[in-house]
Amino acid sequence: MTGTAPLLLMRGIHKRFPGVQALQDVDLEVEPGEVHVLLGENGAGKSTLMKVLCGQYVPDAGSITFAGQLISPESPLEAENQGLIMIHQELNLIPGLTVAENIFLGHEPSRGGLIRDQVMREVSTELLQRVQCRVDPDTPVSALSVAEQQLVEIARALRERARLLVMDEPTAALADSEIENLFGVIRDLCRNGVPVIYISHRMREIFSIGSRVTVMRDGRTVGTRALADTDVGELIRLMVGRTIDEHIKKREVEIGVEILEVENLGRRGDLAPTSLSICSGEILGVAGLMGSGRTELARAIFGADPVDSGTVRVCGRELPGNDPAASIAAGLGFLTEDRKQQGLVLQLSVADNITLTSLDEFSRHGVLDLVAERERAGDLVETLHIRVASSDQEVGDLSGGNQQKVILARWLAARCKVLLFDEPTRGIDVGAKAEIYDLIGELVEQGVAVLLISSEMPELLGLSDRIAVMHDGAIQRILPRTEATQERIMELALQFTA
Repeated sequence: MTGTAPLLLMRGIHKRFPGVQALQDVDLEVEPGEVHVLLGENGAGKSTLMKVLCGQYVPDAGSITFAGQLISPESPLEAENQGLIMIHQELNLIPGLTVAENIFLGHEPSRGGLIRDQVMREVSTELLQRVQCRVDPDTPVSALSVAEQQLVEIARALRERARLLVMDEPTAALADSEIENLFGVIRDLCRNGVPVIYISHRMREIFSIGSRVTVMRDGRTVGTRALADTDVGELIRLMVGRTIDEHIKKREVEIGVEILEVENLGRRGDLAPTSLSICSGEILGVAGLMGSGRTELARAIFGADPVDSGTVRVCGRELPGNDPAASIAAGLGFLTEDRKQQGLVLQLSVADNITLTSLDEFSRHGVLDLVAERERAGDLVETLHIRVASSDQEVGDLSGGNQQKVILARWLAARCKVLLFDEPTRGIDVGAKAEIYDLIGELVEQGVAVLLISSEMPELLGLSDRIAVMHDGAIQRILPRTEATQERIMELALQFTA
C-alpha cells in the first residue's frame, strides 16, 4: 500500500461527553483497497471514533477528508450518502421483514406509487451472489443464521454504494468456516477498491485479514503499523502500555465440597439428559462447537428455559425449575452470552444494573436505601476498574468490555455460591481479559463454584480443573486437567473418536 494517497484522513479529532474525554487529538489514515485494523482496549475510543466518522456523533474539533473532500456528516444518513457505512456488532436488520425488504429498507423502488417487488428481488439476488450468500431474498431475516445476517448487511451496504465499510467485531458469533467465508467477501471488496476498517480483539484474525493496524489507548492514537512488520507482543504493549503475559496463570485452590449437582437434566431437541457436579473452589470448563448445546445447558441449569427431565441442586437444595428468581435466591448466578439482549437493562444506570438482583439487601420495610445501594455499586465499580463518569451513567453508553464488567459486578453484589459464565470474555480486549481471569481466580479462592463456557481454547485449558466436552446436545466426556489437550477436546467436540 506504500505510496498510495489516503482515501480517508481524520486529523485531530476530539470528542468529549459529560465527565469523559472520549477522544483527544486522534488521527487515522485509510488507503484504498486495504483492510485497516482498529485495535485497542475496551473504552479506548474505537467505536466513538467510528461513530464520528459515520455521523452518529459530531466531533468537538478536528477534520475529516474523504476522497479529497472535506466532509462533516451530522447524521448516519449523511455519512451513507458519502459512501461511509458502518456494520455494528449488534446487527441492524428487522427480523420480521424479508432479506430483500431489509436490503432496500428506506430506498424501495416504486412506480406509480407501488413498490416494485420483482426489482427488489432481482437486485437482491445479484447482491447476495456478490457476497457469497446463498439465501432466497424472500426469506424472513428471522430465519437466517448470524453469519447469513452479516452477509445481508454487507449486501445492503453494496446496494447503498459503499465506498468505505466499517465492521465492528464482525466475527464475534461466527464459526471458523463462516469466518473464512466472510474474509473471502472482505478481500473481494478490497480488490474492488472498497477499503474496510476492521475492529477486532482476535489477534489471529487481525494478522490473517489486516493490511495495517492503528492502535488506540485512552482516547488517543498511539501508533500505526504494517501488520507484516509487527507482532502480537508489540501490539499488546501499544494497547495497554505494559507487557501482558499471554499465558493464563491458574490459581491453585483447594477443592471443597459439592455445591452444584445436576442430574439427568434434559430438554427434547436441545439437551440430552445430562448429569454433572461442581465443588466449591472448582472451575468446570465446557467446550464444544457452536450448536453443541453449551448455552442450552447453562440456561437449563439456571431455569431460564423449561426442561423435560432432571433436577438441579445447590448446596443440597433442589431448585423448582424454570424459575430464575428461585435460582438467584439459592445463590446461582448466570452471566449470559448476549450481554445487551439478556444481561443488561440498557436504559438504567450502572448502579441500578449492578444491584438489580440484590435489592433486598438495600431495602428496609419495603423502602430502598439509595445511599447504601450507590455505595455498594461504587465499591464494585472501583474494584472491577469499570470506566464510567459515575455510577449514575446509563449502562448503554459504556463500551462492551465495561458492560461485561457491570454484569460481573451484579453477581458479586448478589454474593453467589455458583456462577455460570457463558463466554465471559467475548469481545473483550486482552487487558480486560487479564482482569476477568484474576477475578475468576479470586472467586474460586473464596469458595465459589464456576461453570465456564468458552470458545477460546487457551482460556478453557488455562483456567479449568476439568473440561466437559459437548457435541449435539450431550456431554461426550469430562476430562481431568491432566488429560485435557486441545487435540483431545477437538476430537471429542467433532466426534473423531468416541
